[in-house]
Amino acid sequence: MEIRPLQPADAKTIRKLRLEALLDSPESFGSSYEEEREYPLKRFKDRLESGCTLGAFLHEELVGMVTLMEETRNKTRHKATIYAMYVRPAQRGQGIGKKLMIEAIKQAKRIKGIEQIHLSVVTSNDAAKQLYLSLGFEIYGRERHALKIGDSYLDEEHMCLFL
Repeated sequence: MEIRPLQPADAKTIRKLRLEALLDSPESFGSSYEEEREYPLKRFKDRLESGCTLGAFLHEELVGMVTLMEETRNKTRHKATIYAMYVRPAQRGQGIGKKLMIEAIKQAKRIKGIEQIHLSVVTSNDAAKQLYLSLGFEIYGRERHALKIGDSYLDEEHMCLFL
């Protein structure tokens, strides 16, 4: 398995995996498949240029991803946020998510001034929560009804890792 930063040239590949993720695990993301399937390829290229998206490749096939975004405002530049963490169901349980997260943490540590990493996780996603806790993230809050899918609400827990 190889983990590497994705480049704008990877936009088609990341778009495909992102749409798959939104269909497979709609409760895990703030965006929806219906919204993002309409996005032009340029929007995915722009995302890849604006943050650090890491891809996990197994036999040259993209099977997982995670995005690390730096905050840009003066008072929050000491923070980064993890978004869009996903591993294909067939590859789950093989440590790919952990390797992606470890690499994202390493990337954050390389960025001058980053002191903490934030993320949010749906409270029912025990596997993801346990992964983040095992890497040193701490829960600092719970948001009731953070997401709404149809008539159902999902709560999220907010987590932070101090570097």
